[in-house]
Amino acid sequence: MTPDIPDVTRARHGRPVHHWRREVVELAALFTAVAVADAGANLVGHGPDGPALLVVSALVLAATAVFHVWWSRRHGHAPPVSDTGARPAAETRPAGPSEQPAAYGIGGTLWRMRTTVKDEPGSLAALCTALAGHRVDILSLQTHPLADGTADDFLLRAPGALPAAEITRAVALAGGTGTWIERADAHDLVDVPTRVLGLAARTAVDTAELPLALRQLLGRCTIRSLPGRPAGGGRGPQPVPAEGVLEDTVMRLPAPEGGVLTVERPYLPFTPTEFARARALVELDSRLGPRIPDGEDVLTLPEGNDITVRRVDTGDLAAARAMHDRCSPHTLGLRYHGPVGDADRYLNHLLSPRYGRTLAAQTASGRIVGLGHLLWDGDETEVALLVEDEWQQRGIGGELLGRLVALAAEAGCESVYAVTKASNTGMVAAMRGLGLPLDYQVEEGTLVITARLDAAPAATAAGPQPPHLG
Repeated sequence: MTPDIPDVTRARHGRPVHHWRREVVELAALFTAVAVADAGANLVGHGPDGPALLVVSALVLAATAVFHVWWSRRHGHAPPVSDTGARPAAETRPAGPSEQPAAYGIGGTLWRMRTTVKDEPGSLAALCTALAGHRVDILSLQTHPLADGTADDFLLRAPGALPAAEITRAVALAGGTGTWIERADAHDLVDVPTRVLGLAARTAVDTAELPLALRQLLGRCTIRSLPGRPAGGGRGPQPVPAEGVLEDTVMRLPAPEGGVLTVERPYLPFTPTEFARARALVELDSRLGPRIPDGEDVLTLPEGNDITVRRVDTGDLAAARAMHDRCSPHTLGLRYHGPVGDADRYLNHLLSPRYGRTLAAQTASGRIVGLGHLLWDGDETEVALLVEDEWQQRGIGGELLGRLVALAAEAGCESVYAVTKASNTGMVAAMRGLGLPLDYQVEEGTLVITARLDAAPAATAAGPQPPHLG
């Protein structure tokens, strides 16, 4: 800057420019002022009304000064006009969508959303712009190429009071079709590769994790494992090719132990990408073969006897059948609700980790005296208990049930149910001992008791759970 030369500024091309026009105007104004002053002096000095004219001139000058001060204060903060013709600087505004009214309140809600857009340049950009217009933040995005477009999976964080219907409406106006949306939670914040690797690691440790891993990978779905030879006899399901079959909302995969693994999600079709991920998990499980984690927990009963609680599978089939032989027909009838002679047929199915998890209570001599089953029944979970007659009323059933419920809560189940006879007071007492809200349904002597796991933490429901038994 050059403050010593007030009449010099910089032009558009950086060269100094002298304002000679302004100097000529100022010089002319000076000569005019001298002439007016001389005429005024002659009039005042030689005229009869000289003093009056002086007073009037003083008043006019004072009024002019007051007006000038008022005008300067009113317009003193106006931006100066640049000599280069540039516009005045824009008003400073904070970054972000300040013009979007905060109509939906403060806070955030996580949503999982899928929509299909045309495979054209700009289609995804239009969708993102529509979401930004409602102050919706996109936390993650996956794309699934389809034959007639692209299915996009979003993890969104929206204003707390923004309804899902408003989000889907904005998406539809931006060109999205077949939109599906549901609430998400903090677990969905994990990126997909990390989640898939974690599910694969869990499946590698425990055979029983496969249905849970598929459910967490694909969202809410119904998973059924149909054995090649049903437990009650009859023909098995139709076999599927080694690569599996994808039919819109249903995928069928060859079960690792034989039979068919069916995954169904009626509300949302599966994409080829999801089918490939599910097939990879099933193939991993098949290559590793049957397995359960090692570990056991020794407990002391109130009467002083020690029992061991551990995971069991089909390798313990002989010991489980021996316990059946020691149980009375009444005890077996309370557990299986059918002909006592058919009880052994179901053991292979019940002990298979493909259909759930089984805990056994065994004595110091290695004899199994109690079995507790946690069975994946589609999108529901069943619990069942069988305790040998001589070991009943010692707390074994309650101990097994508490641990099964803890396993169900760890797996993300919202509830568990038990099917028994209304006369089975031992099972009713064990369910009540969980300390959870219970629902009862009685029909023709059959009692179904449902415990809601979302009403209390797993530790409250079942006490501490040894991780090596899960």
